[in-house]
Amino acid sequence: MHQMLDHTHDAATLSWVASANDPATDFPLQNLPFCSFRRAATLEPWRIGVGIGDQILDLTGWGITDLNALMARPSSERLALRHRLFDTLMQGAPELELVPQAGAEYTVPCRIGDYTDFYTGIHHARAIGKLFRPDNPLLPNYQWVPIGYHGRSSSIVISGTALRRPKGQVKPPDADVPVFKPSARVDCELELGLFVGPGNALGEPFGIDEADEHAFGLTLLNDWSARDIQPWEYQPLGPFLAKNFGTTISPWIVTMEALEPFRIPFTRPEGDPQPLPYLDSPAHRANASYDIELEVWFKTPALAQPTRLSRSNLRHAYWSLAQMLTHHASNGCNLQPGDLLGTGTISGPAPEEAGSLLELTGGGKQPITLPNGETRTFVLDGDQLGLRAFAQKPGFRRIGFGACDGVITPSS
Repeated sequence: MHQMLDHTHDAATLSWVASANDPATDFPLQNLPFCSFRRAATLEPWRIGVGIGDQILDLTGWGITDLNALMARPSSERLALRHRLFDTLMQGAPELELVPQAGAEYTVPCRIGDYTDFYTGIHHARAIGKLFRPDNPLLPNYQWVPIGYHGRSSSIVISGTALRRPKGQVKPPDADVPVFKPSARVDCELELGLFVGPGNALGEPFGIDEADEHAFGLTLLNDWSARDIQPWEYQPLGPFLAKNFGTTISPWIVTMEALEPFRIPFTRPEGDPQPLPYLDSPAHRANASYDIELEVWFKTPALAQPTRLSRSNLRHAYWSLAQMLTHHASNGCNLQPGDLLGTGTISGPAPEEAGSLLELTGGGKQPITLPNGETRTFVLDGDQLGLRAFAQKPGFRRIGFGACDGVITPSS
């Protein structure tokens, strides 16, 4: 079902890139995430690169100029490339010219043909459900089917991109008619995004134990949301303008091969329905979840340093990455290399593990007090919201995901 651990996960192996040996780096030799970059302040073509410490290895000379083409290759070929990259960058190998990450600019790492956002965080689903539907917070289909909707790929932007405050129809509870106005309740969503590797032909689904072959890697994903636009427009067809004004991702794609050491069993709470057979198998139950820490960070123009608002973990997802892929293709839908699948907001069971401001503030009724005394319920103009993620466990190097930051600017 998946690749096993090998020498590229050995924590004792160091790199000739000194910054990659720093225990705090996101990008040790054992990570090797992909990006699309060019040297800053140039008009040179975008290049495919691999992160190593605080540097980038340009893969142009390796004949890799199109990440979608690499994604389409079988996992065995991608693994062979990982081994070659590891051997090239390990201590003792000849040193090559690298590009400092601080001197590079980035773009979306691949062509994202389609974007689907799932809803795999059951704690988030219950919390949001209580706010929108107090009498029926968790709809009866939630524990049976991985819920998702098709989003907008054109408004997916890279970390650091400023987004304008969206306008939309808002209907206050005490109003008879809606008004068109800038959103006053812009929120974040703490997610990971799964990039599809090899696709499947139209009309040809695949089994749950084949799903790993179709998973290329993960990125951090903030699916910005306008919470005052959302409740008026989302029934009966689901999210629309409240979501598609911007989705921020990290420039970096951490491969599934790098995350092998952090697999954990997939389990359901006792008494909950077990997945239908097409979404279940012994191998899937054994290792389909991942132990990946997720964080929300916040900075206002008056705050000297970002402050962490919450911390969660992908282990809280009710549906696995493999189930997302398998269900998406189960009706014959043809996934394609570079397609992006969002996990949905991953909140944990505790209040401080909430992955959105809507949850952290009790629907905007309980403001958050920041270290400098400022308060927030939702994102104000000029505020910066950042997501971070990392996987770590004894005996292995820490694997990080880079930055996923965005600033909200005034409405046009």
